[in-house]
Amino acid sequence: MANLGIAQQKIVVFQSDFGLKDGAVSAMKGVAMGVSQELKLFDLTHEIPAYNIWEAAYRLEQTVPYWPKGTVFVSVVDPGVGTSRKSVVLKTKAGHYIVTPDNGTLTLLAESEGIDEVREINEAVNRRKDSGKSYTFHGRDVYAYTAARLAAGVINFEEVGEVLPKQVVMIPYQKASKQGSVLKGNISILDVQYGNVWTNIPATLFQELGVKTGELLTVRIYQNQKKKYEGKMPYVQTFGAVKEGQPLVYLNSLLQVSLALNMDNFAEKFKIASGNEWSIEVSK
Repeated sequence: MANLGIAQQKIVVFQSDFGLKDGAVSAMKGVAMGVSQELKLFDLTHEIPAYNIWEAAYRLEQTVPYWPKGTVFVSVVDPGVGTSRKSVVLKTKAGHYIVTPDNGTLTLLAESEGIDEVREINEAVNRRKDSGKSYTFHGRDVYAYTAARLAAGVINFEEVGEVLPKQVVMIPYQKASKQGSVLKGNISILDVQYGNVWTNIPATLFQELGVKTGELLTVRIYQNQKKKYEGKMPYVQTFGAVKEGQPLVYLNSLLQVSLALNMDNFAEKFKIASGNEWSIEVSK
């Protein structure tokens, strides 16, 4: 097999559900700096809701493409820490490396960037010295350590561990699709600061409906196929195009179909959340 080379950027980006109230994140960064003080360390987020693997998957897909090829990401949302789930490094076809438990975290990025290769971390080699008796902080002892070694060029990708089949654990969800005059999709995430509802329906698919600005659309939202909301609202380009408190459909900064209340919180008012069990239908 051709040598896949070293991640040359010396950049490590961290994501977790740890929060910043204790020293867990700093400990991971300390381990990385102990490997090489030439590394550049950044945070994606540490505010993933506890155990929320789906949101970890979404934040990776939202963020990874904007970083240079060769960047190494550490994603630790790991409710199964210490169990039989595999610890892996995935190299995407775009050249990014993701160090993470294979528990569904890679679902969206594997689809959007594609899988170039997956390797299981060999903990006999790529584990922090004298950490073998610790079973509950793989983020520090395995993932940060392995990521730092890869990013610093201490190891190359082949030295991470054994190559695995080009597949990862996938979380099932509603893919964006058009069925006649109905668009179907997933509620990927909430714009939590404002309560806006973001879907995975891209602008390109939305345009196939031929909707004009100001035209009313019917929106239905489901949780596990049980309807939680139904209403009509216009498609507009700005929040101020409707009266305060009124609903609207718009395209968000990622050019995906989204819902909002002008100057109010859609998700809170209608008790809408996000995740793989939430789906949406939009029709003319």
